[in-house]
Amino acid sequence: MGKYVMVVQSQALPGRDDDYNEWYDNQHFGDICAIPGVTGGRRLENVMTLAGEPGLKYLATYEIECDDIGAVMGEMGRRGAEGLMPISDALDGPASVLWVYKVSDNYA
Repeated sequence: MGKYVMVVQSQALPGRDDDYNEWYDNQHFGDICAIPGVTGGRRLENVMTLAGEPGLKYLATYEIECDDIGAVMGEMGRRGAEGLMPISDALDGPASVLWVYKVSDNYA
């Protein structure tokens, strides 16, 4: 079984941080963690950039254990498309980025 980390950077629309955080903490985080294969996660807020270009204000990481990461991502897409994972209008969707990393066998 493979181990992966999904990393998501996102931000709220200007002036909508409270709405965004309410949705993310009380709806979206649980929706993502309910996807089979997602074993947990955490949210972080950028407070300082010491090198390079600053990223977006919010970062979420999710731990995933599965045999087929494509199937997990497909399920996430299906749930979103079918309205099973509501998206807040406070989210700056076009700015958001998502990466999936495989955990090296040396560190699993």
